[in-house]
Amino acid sequence: MIPIQSFALNRILAPHLGLKEFIDLALSLNITKIELRNDLPGVGIIDSYTPKEVRTLCTERGVSIITINAIQKFNLGTMRKTVMEELKRLLDLSNEIGCPALVLCPNNDPTDTRKPAQIRKETIEALHEMGPLFQSAGITGLVEPLGFQISSLSSAQEALDMIRSSGFSGYRLLLDTFHHYLGPDTLEDLGVRIPVKEIGLVHISGVEDPLPKENLRDEHRILPTPTDRMNSKTQVLRLFDKGYTGNISFEPFSSRIQTLPLDTLKQKLRESIRYLTQ
Repeated sequence: MIPIQSFALNRILAPHLGLKEFIDLALSLNITKIELRNDLPGVGIIDSYTPKEVRTLCTERGVSIITINAIQKFNLGTMRKTVMEELKRLLDLSNEIGCPALVLCPNNDPTDTRKPAQIRKETIEALHEMGPLFQSAGITGLVEPLGFQISSLSSAQEALDMIRSSGFSGYRLLLDTFHHYLGPDTLEDLGVRIPVKEIGLVHISGVEDPLPKENLRDEHRILPTPTDRMNSKTQVLRLFDKGYTGNISFEPFSSRIQTLPLDTLKQKLRESIRYLTQ
């Protein structure tokens, strides 16, 4: 059973909504946890609010901000200086708004010609260098493997090994059902080779498009339904069966979801929640 209080909403599912309107959307579904983003077109992470105003807004509405998504290319050595500067800014903002975690995404670029040994080295170096900053700020770094074939870090097991090799314990995995489906890890690995105690957050979406797996992209990510070919519900149920007690955040990237009228979006979310909790 997936407890309804575990659900959160990622802002990517309705990027046209202002922060206050997005909070209203969550609350209309009895969801009290949201994820912010730094990649919404024409919108700042907290819109035009000040950090203090965001804290007040969330406190008054009884809503928690659980992450900011995301620092991109965190494990690309040539981007290290830029990544570290962005990390410092986002750690400061996280503390100001009461957000406990930042998402770290690996380089995902077909022009990346690094060999596996270099990728591993640069990933561990990045995690090691960022570790003291996360530790000092009291913020958790959520490392999200991306399952695409061009991704420099597609396996949750490999990500865990690199986290352990970094020498810092303030990291957790962000396990995404879409990327787990695309990546090399299996359903049986969940809760075994990928222990639930190492998972800090789960992103959930669904795919119904019949395209070959290697051709699937973010645009194909909709809300989970009974016809989800990735069996996202099964993935999440296995995690809960193995003792996971964390959050499950809806993260559908498809424009089919993002452009739905608000009332229709609410209905689709209610249907997805009903399916996942039955």
